Amino acid sequence: MIKHCIVTPNSFKKKPLWLRMLNTAWEGSYFLGTKIRLDKDHLIRLARKQTGLHSFGNNFWEEPLDRLIDSINQEAELNPVGRFITQKRLTGLLATRLRAEYWFKKYPEILDKQLYPVILICGLQRTGTTKLHRLLAADPGNRVLSSWEAINPVPLNEKPTEVARRIKAARISEKALKLMAPGFFSIHPVEYEKPEEDILLLDTTFLSTTPEATMYVPSYAAWLEQTNQSYAYEYMVKLLKFLQCQRPAKQWVLKSPHHMEFLDLAKKYFGHVHFIWTHRDVSESLPSFMSMVALSQAIFSDHVSLERVAGHWVRKTGYMLSKGIAFREANPDQKFTDVFYEDLIASPMSVLGKLYINGQIISPELFQKFLDAERLNAPNRFGNHVYNLEDFALKPDELHGILNHYVNFLKTVRR
Repeated sequence: MIKHCIVTPNSFKKKPLWLRMLNTAWEGSYFLGTKIRLDKDHLIRLARKQTGLHSFGNNFWEEPLDRLIDSINQEAELNPVGRFITQKRLTGLLATRLRAEYWFKKYPEILDKQLYPVILICGLQRTGTTKLHRLLAADPGNRVLSSWEAINPVPLNEKPTEVARRIKAARISEKALKLMAPGFFSIHPVEYEKPEEDILLLDTTFLSTTPEATMYVPSYAAWLEQTNQSYAYEYMVKLLKFLQCQRPAKQWVLKSPHHMEFLDLAKKYFGHVHFIWTHRDVSESLPSFMSMVALSQAIFSDHVSLERVAGHWVRKTGYMLSKGIAFREANPDQKFTDVFYEDLIASPMSVLGKLYINGQIISPELFQKFLDAERLNAPNRFGNHVYNLEDFALKPDELHGILNHYVNFLKTVRR
C-alpha cells in the first residue's frame, strides 16, 4: 500500500522506471509489427472471439465507437502501454455488450422490472462526491455499483464461480493502477470492492466523458457535447435493472459528475430521482481534478501538458455548470439537496442527518455503520495531494468570467 507520499499536479512526470523502459523497448520494436491495432472491425472480432457471441443488439449504434477510435488514433498520441490498455478496455466494453444482449434475450423479464428510485450525486469532480457516495453505501438499503461490477456488470458465464472471477479481475485492475500511477490513489482511490461511478455503465455505449478525462481526444469530446445522449441513458437503465436483479435493495445511490451535463436525461430515464448536488469552491476543486486528469493521461501517453489539460477542463467545467443550473432553473419542483464540501468534511454525520430527514430514520445500528465507513475511508490514507491553480498557470480571477453564473447561483442556494 502506498502511504506518506505527496502528489502534486507535476507528479505525472514521475513515471515508474519499469513503465518507461517497457514503453521505450516496445515502441522500438514497432518495425517488427508489434504496434497494437485500434480498429473498430478488429476490436469487434476480438470481442466476439472472446465471448463466443455475435449479437450486439438490434439498436447497436456504431458511430460513437467510430468517432472515439478516430480521435484516439489522430490526437491522443498513445504510448505502447496506453494502446494496449485501450485495446483491452474497448474490447472489454464490446464483450460486455455481447454478454448483456445474451442475457436480455434469455431472460427478457429483466427489462420489464421497475427501476429502483434513484438518489443521484451529481456534483462536480473533487467536491466530496466519492466521500458521500461511500458513506451512503454503508446503508444496506442503498444499492450502489461496486467497482468489480462496474468493470463487468453482467455475468461472464453461467458457472457458480463467475462472480469470483469478476472480483478477481477488478483486484488485478486495482493493483495494475497502483503500479502504473503510484500517486493516483492519493487523489482518488479505486478499490475493487468499493462503490464506483456509474459512468462506467455509460461507457458500454461509447458515449461518456471518460475518454476526455483519460486521454487527449478533443474532436470526440466536441462531438459528444453536440450529440443526443438518450441512447446511452436508455442502455444504462437496462444494465441497472440487470444489476438490481443480481443484488436487490431498496433504492439506487448513483454518482458521477458526468450527469451534471445531462440532468434532463437522468430525470427522463431514471424516473423517480433525488439529485444531490455537492458544492465546493471551484478554485480548489478544479486544480484537484485537473491534477488527477494529468496523472490519468500520463498512463496512456508521454505527451501530457498541464496547460492543455487546463485549456480543456476550465471551459468544460463552466459548460457543465451552466447545463446543471439551466436544468434546475427550468425544473423548480425537482427534488434537489445541496451539500457543501466544507460541511461534509467538518461534520459528515450532520450531512447524513439532513439527507435522511424525509421519513427515514438513522437507527443506532445504521449510525454505527456510517461511523465505520467514515473511519475506513479516512482522507490521506494513501498519501497527500497538494495542488493549486498556479500549477496550471491560472489565477482565480481567470475563472470568474466562466464561473460567475455559478457563484451567483450559489448565493441563492445558501439562502
